[in-house]
Amino acid sequence: MKMSSDALYADIPRQRWFRIIPPILIACIISYMDRVNIAFAMPGGMDAELGISATMAGLAGGIFFIGYLFLQVPGGKIAVHGSGKKFIGWSLVAWAVISVLTGIVTSQYQLLALRFLLGVAEGGMLPVVLTMISNWFPDAERGRANAIVIMFVPIAGIITAPLSGWIITALDWRWLFIIEGLLSLVVLVLWALTIYDRPQEARWISEAEKNYLVQTLAAEQRAIAGKEVKNASLGAVLSDKTMWQLIALNFFYQTGIYGYTLWLPTILKELTHTSIGQVGMLAILPYVGAIAGMFLFSSLSDRTGKRKLFVSLPLIGFALCMFLSVALKANIWLAYAALVGCGFFLQSAAGVFWTIPARLFSAEMAGGARGVINALGNLGGFCGPYAVGVLITLYSKDAGVYCLAVSLALAALLALLLPAKCDAGSEPHPTVNPHKRAA
Repeated sequence: MKMSSDALYADIPRQRWFRIIPPILIACIISYMDRVNIAFAMPGGMDAELGISATMAGLAGGIFFIGYLFLQVPGGKIAVHGSGKKFIGWSLVAWAVISVLTGIVTSQYQLLALRFLLGVAEGGMLPVVLTMISNWFPDAERGRANAIVIMFVPIAGIITAPLSGWIITALDWRWLFIIEGLLSLVVLVLWALTIYDRPQEARWISEAEKNYLVQTLAAEQRAIAGKEVKNASLGAVLSDKTMWQLIALNFFYQTGIYGYTLWLPTILKELTHTSIGQVGMLAILPYVGAIAGMFLFSSLSDRTGKRKLFVSLPLIGFALCMFLSVALKANIWLAYAALVGCGFFLQSAAGVFWTIPARLFSAEMAGGARGVINALGNLGGFCGPYAVGVLITLYSKDAGVYCLAVSLALAALLALLLPAKCDAGSEPHPTVNPHKRAA
């Protein structure tokens, strides 16, 4: 029976991998470039021109995530009940305007305001695109699909690092924001012409692929959700202990991710004593490693169905490499190797982590649940850069990096403590299917 099922699946067209994933990935890449280009602008002349201290630099990097809170849940709900395509389309316009304005700021307070507004404008992106992915890819494919989309982080890093270094060297830090902002308008045209919210709306999809997706996704929802769930409130989801465990896990994970990402150019510049252009080249390798790590762990997770294990293992590796990057700093190349190791583990847990809400909540609630997890969890994106900035000011850069390592270790512990229901092939969560346990 397994053989015939596999053979049947092999005959299903898979245009969705080539039609849906690339435009989503490109839009996410542009958003991330707009988000992290400040990491290169700071050591590239912005801090000196605007009189920005280490603490203020951390605040400017982190305040983005305060604004990031506002559209998380609305974005997830819009993607479920309305059009994620339109939501991201208008977001691209906002990203372009705000990025260009950042290129003409004259004070650090203008910078803080624009970074906050950029956070608001990008806030709904991840829950929207993850909901769109769940509309197009069944559970057996979702870990890999999520991982490919979340590869926007390392791909954007690979592009942003040398591009930022080159633009700052050839022009200055202001042109970095202006040029990368204008790229959002180019992507807007691609997005409008290529993306569809659901299989039922796409004109290019074959009947075989459409029927397979509609039937498979509907069957998954029948397996997960009872009738009562469709009328459940978001408050019912928030009352679940596992939901808060996922929020805390994501918080400590994002603290590590953005603490590392936004301070990496500065750390590399001080470690190697090279120019910002050379720092941009050195920053490529950690993001190349990130792509390899994401493919490895998401593939292993999809193959085995083990979600908890392949969330916790990358987090442990990330924490260890973060610690070693300081412990080995007497040797520049060993410390750099540890920073590359951080890159390998940087997003390896992310694709697997975002398969878990779809197992715990019905499709109707999963969009809002993803928004809450991402919104509250991404407060770590504020705390990580800001904490590192404060610790640099009060103590040293080493103290800031050790803080990130501890945060990642806590995330790994929370992943190990997740219930078995999070793994594929296990029983659904009682919150979303209260009668299953009694059956």
